[in-house]
Amino acid sequence: MSATRLLVLGLVRGYGRAHGYLIGSDLLAWGADEWANVKWGSIYHALKQLTKSGHLRDDWVAPGRTDYELTELGEQEFQKLLRTAISRPEPRPDMLGAGLALLPALSRADAIELLEKRREALLADQDNARAQLRRSPDRPPHVWELFSLWEHTAESGLAWTQGVIDRLTSGAYPMAGEPGSPGKPGSWGALRAELDR
Repeated sequence: MSATRLLVLGLVRGYGRAHGYLIGSDLLAWGADEWANVKWGSIYHALKQLTKSGHLRDDWVAPGRTDYELTELGEQEFQKLLRTAISRPEPRPDMLGAGLALLPALSRADAIELLEKRREALLADQDNARAQLRRSPDRPPHVWELFSLWEHTAESGLAWTQGVIDRLTSGAYPMAGEPGSPGKPGSWGALRAELDR
């Protein structure tokens, strides 16, 4: 799964219609080059591949720009990638970062449900790490550190996930379908214009 793919779909969806430079400028302004390893080349590659696979539709605009729009297949792919990014813990943080950047595309109830699934998966990861630690006497002592790292990673992930669930439950962040939410397809152009004033 690619964080760049999710982010590109999310930005095209957010704007309704966007060109590569706009997408890249936003992603770099968000710092996605650091937390998701997004580069200009990967953005344009994703646009090309997503168009080829039918997830995006391209339209040449004079004097030499290509605009992109999400197709129905692209909306399905976006929703699938976003839901997976939020619900499934991964060793690398780039997918979670992409999912969090696009979190308002979900309803509050959906976001909480997906985070609950993430919490369940982290509990299972923590149980697995603890089971591995109990078996550590059969392994070289330094290998114990790996299982200790897994346990601490799951533990901190659980605390963070519960915090996000609590904040969403208490009404933090405007989510899809709520006033002020940037989660509606095509809504980002107006928000960007407002911010640029």
